[in-house]
Order: sequence, then structure tokens, then C-alpha cells
Amino acid sequence: MPELPEVETVRLGLLPVWEGRRFARVTCYRPDLRKPFPEGFAQTLTGRTVERLDRRAKYLLVGLSGGMALIVHLGMSGHMIIAPEDTGPVGKHDHVVFVTDQGIRVTFTDPRRFGLMDLCGTDDLVRHPLLAALGPEPLSPSFDAQVLAHALAGRSVSIKVALLDQKTVAGLGNIYACESLFRSGIHPERAAGSLSKPKIKALTAAIKAVLTEAIAAGGTTLRDHMRPDGQLGYFQHCFDVYDRQGQSCRCGDTVRRVVQSGRSTFFCPQCQK
Repeated sequence: MPELPEVETVRLGLLPVWEGRRFARVTCYRPDLRKPFPEGFAQTLTGRTVERLDRRAKYLLVGLSGGMALIVHLGMSGHMIIAPEDTGPVGKHDHVVFVTDQGIRVTFTDPRRFGLMDLCGTDDLVRHPLLAALGPEPLSPSFDAQVLAHALAGRSVSIKVALLDQKTVAGLGNIYACESLFRSGIHPERAAGSLSKPKIKALTAAIKAVLTEAIAAGGTTLRDHMRPDGQLGYFQHCFDVYDRQGQSCRCGDTVRRVVQSGRSTFFCPQCQK
């Protein structure tokens, strides 16, 4: 599933063609994705101008004229592709097409149909069920070691599982949790509440650094992620531990894999204590 860097990469790719532009035509080619589209979805969007394009955790938030917002989750395999309006016919996995007043077509493609789109009043976004319980944005200035320490205090669950809890840190997923724990030298099975202040400070810095570097690399492409210009991300070439089971760590030990809450965790037993 796309994590924060992949969604941020999509947001940055859409900015030049969406922000300040009007949706001249919106077409849905099926009634639902993970959930049904809101009633009158395409008609509600058509004619509205994109006033801003934001991201919250793993969600794209499209602020529109008239006090309306479009919420987009890419799901497991969804991506947005930019092309001229007169590009050929849509494919069988192309589910929503947005055409701007400049004749630019953005197609939402989702082979597995785990994505979703919803509409909400701009003033109601913070209370929307998808967004209301989310934790702090890890790249915001307000996210620091003190905030993370408060979120981890007294928790007996493993630190890896705690980081995947979107109430702890918004947008962090399996890949970047593994990489952040490696950089901060923290074993993924340690109890979240057992981390010292120096370790929490190191983890906070590692999370920010890993996410920033991943965004600069266009995200991670293991299977489905694609930037709106059709290019692939390349942060997967920078992995220290993720998906490297059995390979050598920089210290000479071997990268291991364990399963935590149904997810694969990769780590180095020598570097991470």
C-alpha cells in the first residue's frame, strides 16, 4: 500500500496541472471502488476549481471551490496518470477520469479497486471518519521527540507495531517503519514504552530523514506505485533492511525477518538492540 512518500509524490505531481484549474469534465466508469462513490459524485465535481491540494497521512485532500473537498485514498494499486485530453480510450482498470479546463486528463487507475474517493465539506474535513483519529504528521514542525514520547508512554506493544498505528504517527507504513528503526538502532520487537529519551529522539530524527529522502526519490516502487508523470520511484534502491532478508547488513551480520501483526519486519540483530 502506498505510504506517505508515495502519496506526497502523487500530490506534488498533480499540483502543476490541478491547482487553480477547473474540472471541465469528470467521468466515473464504475459505481464503486472499495466503497460506492457518493451520489452525484461526478456531477458535484464538474465545474469546480481546485483551490489547494493537500495530503493528510496517506490521503490526498483536494480543496475545491464552493467549500467542497475531495478525499482520495490510492488503496493497494491505485495511481493517477497525467495525459492530454485526446489520449486514447480508457482501459479496463481506469475508473475515474478528470479533465481540466486546460485539456489535461488525469486518470485514476486501480486494478485491485482497494482505493476510495469521498466528498466532504471543507470545514468538516477534520471530523471526517477517515481523518478524525489520525495522529501527528511526521514531517510537520510540531512532530518532535516529546510528541512521540507521549504517544509511546506506557505502551507494551512492540515499537514496530506502535509505529504502524496511525494514531501514533500518521502516514508511516511498513517500509518506512522498518527503515526508521534500523537507522535509529532500535530492535523492532522492543516494547514501545521502554525506549529511552535518547532513543526516541533518534527515532524521531530517523523518521523525518527517511520520509524526506523517500519523497526526494519519488517514493518506493515495489509493484504498483507510479508517479503521475509515469515515472517510477527509486527509493527501493536505498533500502538498508526492508525486503533484504538473508542479505548482508553493512555491519557484516545478516538481515533477518520476523512477522509482527501479520506484517513482515526486516531488521539487523547486530545494529538494532
